Amino acid sequence: MSDFASKVKVLRDGQKPEFPSNANTLEYAQSLDAQDELRHFRDEFVIPTRGSLKKKALDGTIPGVPTNGTTDADTPCIYFIGNSLGAQPKAVRQYLEAQLETWASIGVNGHFSSFSNSPLAPWQDMAADCAAKSATIVGAADPSEVVMMNTLTVNLHFMMASFYRPTEKRHKIILEWRPFPSDWYAFQSQTEWHGLDPEKSMVEIQPDENLYLSTEKILKTIDEHAEDAALLLLPGIQYYTGQLFDIPRITKYAQERGLVVGWDLAHCAGNVELQLHDWNVDFAVWCTYKYLNAGPGAMAGAFVHERHGKVDMSAGKPVFKPRLSGWYGADKSVRFNMDKEFQPTPGAQGFQISNPSAIDLTSLAAALSVFNKTSMKDLRSKALVLTAYTEHLLDEIVRRQPEAEEPAFNIITPRDPLQRGTQLSLLLRDGLMDKVAAALEENGVVCDKRKPNVIRVAPVPMYCRFEDVCKFMEIFEAAIRG
Repeated sequence: MSDFASKVKVLRDGQKPEFPSNANTLEYAQSLDAQDELRHFRDEFVIPTRGSLKKKALDGTIPGVPTNGTTDADTPCIYFIGNSLGAQPKAVRQYLEAQLETWASIGVNGHFSSFSNSPLAPWQDMAADCAAKSATIVGAADPSEVVMMNTLTVNLHFMMASFYRPTEKRHKIILEWRPFPSDWYAFQSQTEWHGLDPEKSMVEIQPDENLYLSTEKILKTIDEHAEDAALLLLPGIQYYTGQLFDIPRITKYAQERGLVVGWDLAHCAGNVELQLHDWNVDFAVWCTYKYLNAGPGAMAGAFVHERHGKVDMSAGKPVFKPRLSGWYGADKSVRFNMDKEFQPTPGAQGFQISNPSAIDLTSLAAALSVFNKTSMKDLRSKALVLTAYTEHLLDEIVRRQPEAEEPAFNIITPRDPLQRGTQLSLLLRDGLMDKVAAALEENGVVCDKRKPNVIRVAPVPMYCRFEDVCKFMEIFEAAIRG
């Protein structure tokens, strides 16, 4: 068994792997890259270069394609920000060119026709095609449980319109202490929309001292509000700390106490393995511009468990779960009848509202074409090792500090590899953020900063290398040493 494979096994058992004394050398990092069976996927992406990051105007060049011989400006940057915006798949340009040619050549007929050598489905079928390609990524039993539409917060509102049905007795939403602001706004406005007081109808689960939400604390909160809570809505991964929650256990526990359970999977989709159908999740939403690499503001996704998507026609009139309805949620067999009676498409796609943007779907289809060449199991295996390697080298930096000196940073992401995704969040010592951020930028490192003191580092497995991690550490350590 190779060094890489043995580390995967250890990590999947929830243990911490051992690294050799020369782990911080470029030679060792490159040896791990050589064992990585997914390393070729890096060639499927356009990685910004140190030169392109400094561009001030369009010049017709593509990063990674040298124009006047290889220079330092042509060196790929260290792109550790896939948790915010994924790198551009090379397929996006090809797919967009095919889409523009289709539109230019056959106009409105593109709704129902496509060219024989095109990678794209007809426009009317593109959302369903992308849903089918996303089903295994989120663990749907069938593509009918997935719908690609809108953006994340819009989908959150639409799902809550159907699944958050407060009554006088059950009206509370249980959420975490620090949701992404857009989620908070959605929860707050939904309670207000129903004429409720957010102070009384929103229950925040407070963290432990280490900023984590233990599963036990979540379950205890569910018990405390089991009689008057209507909905549990948590992130699969907490965006600030990077903590991965025990989705199946929490879902089952809450449902047994009468709650509907939804998940915001913005930081999970394309990052960790999911089995939403088997876990019996009621609904979930996610964006596609982070780990799924579909581009800024790309079309988002939603999951609706098959039991909520049934359409009963036995009485001659469709009976289905209440929702905010729209034309593109209507079954294709009747969609163009222009009838006043709404007959939804069975499954999640019956929750669609409007004609989805073919241009947005084109970018998403291109991104998914890369994912469909591998599996979430293999991506997760690499990510486990890549993040553990990052963690190890960060710990070594701390160990090299003088004992009397306050640590320059602390890792606030769980140390248990099964309780995190790719991201590691670093809480810097007061006064370091500006200096460290400037040094990283100057040296071609792109990662996320959350003021006042947190840097989120995400070496995603699709296009990041162990070599990148090694080089990052040299730059980062020099920055914190001043």
